Amino acid sequence: MNHISQTNFTSIEQMSGQLLNHKSIKTNQVNGSSNVTFSEILKNQTTQTLDVSLKFSKHANERLASRNIDLSDSQLERLNTGARKAQEKGINESLVMVDNIAFIVNVKNKTVVTAVNDSDDKIFTNIDGAVII
Repeated sequence: MNHISQTNFTSIEQMSGQLLNHKSIKTNQVNGSSNVTFSEILKNQTTQTLDVSLKFSKHANERLASRNIDLSDSQLERLNTGARKAQEKGINESLVMVDNIAFIVNVKNKTVVTAVNDSDDKIFTNIDGAVII
């Protein structure tokens, strides 16, 4: 029979200790320091997540042009506010109403999908929430 020497293998306890030490080193590297509280990390992540800067899809740009919809800075700001509120409520596909203009916003991708004004039919499908600003 072959006799295996104990010195060639690491015990389960030693491996657990190494794993725990490695995890704490990684955690400290990710957080920058071990003095960062959970609430600070959460607040930072929430602020980054709720920062909504919308982009317009090609289709939305075409609809804005074909329907002669010109957005003022105030309307654009209110559209961003509506998208942020939709995100806060967990809405994925939102109808955001700004004045008499309806926007369909993919909140997850922060993209305006289309825009509709007064002259068009007002049937909206595949949305899970609406924000009226």
